[in-house]
Amino acid sequence: MEEQNKGINRGALNVMAGVEGGHDGLNPITPKKFRKKKQQSIDIKKLACEVRESSRTSLSKAITLIESASSEHKEQAQQLLQELLPYTGNSIRIGITGVPGAGKSSFIEAFGTLLCNMGKKVAVLAIDPSSSLSGGSILGDKTRMEELSRNKNAFVRPSPSAGTLGGVHKKTRETMLLCEAAGYDVILIETVGVGQSETYVRGMVDFFLLLVLTGAGDELQGMKKGIMELADGIIVHKSDGDNVRKAQKTVREYKQILHFLQPSTPGWMSRAIPVSSLQKTGLTEVWDMICEFETSIKKSSYWDIRRLEQTKEWFHSMITDHLIDSFFNDASKKTKVKSIESAILQGEITVTQGVNKLFY
Repeated sequence: MEEQNKGINRGALNVMAGVEGGHDGLNPITPKKFRKKKQQSIDIKKLACEVRESSRTSLSKAITLIESASSEHKEQAQQLLQELLPYTGNSIRIGITGVPGAGKSSFIEAFGTLLCNMGKKVAVLAIDPSSSLSGGSILGDKTRMEELSRNKNAFVRPSPSAGTLGGVHKKTRETMLLCEAAGYDVILIETVGVGQSETYVRGMVDFFLLLVLTGAGDELQGMKKGIMELADGIIVHKSDGDNVRKAQKTVREYKQILHFLQPSTPGWMSRAIPVSSLQKTGLTEVWDMICEFETSIKKSSYWDIRRLEQTKEWFHSMITDHLIDSFFNDASKKTKVKSIESAILQGEITVTQGVNKLFY
């Protein structure tokens, strides 16, 4: 009986020890598979050094850190950017957009491969549209750009747009800086597609390319004049086979249109060029145009002005993001929003009155 009591007491002590140790009291030792993995600390200085040495693995790791929503990672990401900032700014940043089906990915692969073969280091930040229902994205650009992905001078990084205005990931600017620090001298940013928010993309690149298809008259019916005014260059794509004559006619039409539009960059007249990514024609002309643009704009000192504008727009967009995040992460605001939303839906107050209740 005494031995039995000792056994009960030992069991009780084990239960108490489990409770005090933060366990459930039934099994003081948590099975290995249920233990929470301890987050590995990141050596920021080492990672920054590896990025500067052009390690693709480390660059991918750095971008993942930048894109992370974790508060701890956000702080580490800013430390990393601070380390790498002195080594940024030495690339030409090219935004590429176009109507659906214009062949943005096929153009980027052909154009990027041409630049790599010329000895350039090319980083492609390809943005995949996120589902508005699930939040998921296809992230298939590495599949679509097989040849370019295998090139040792190229780095292709698909990222979800995550519903961000402008058809780019909200961390695209920071990602671009990481690629520059890694030694990539041409940054190609592919956006989701054409829309009013393309001004967001214009605000982060030096040169903005618009891809269109043949038949300018028909296409302009669905295209905003403002988007045309954002472009530094227009590519009439898929200029091959039976399409060659149509493409040349479309180029002439765009040249006439551009003559009457406000230039996107002071001192530069936007141009239209026929291109076939399939037959690899017109690609060299596109690069020559971009090089001429860079030389011309640097002479006029507008290059530096545009870079300062990019930083200013980044600062303003970060303020907006921070205000939105802090508002919707405030528990009391969440409750108030639900209450006011209910009142609006029941017709008790107008939408404007509801917003006023939230902020005034």
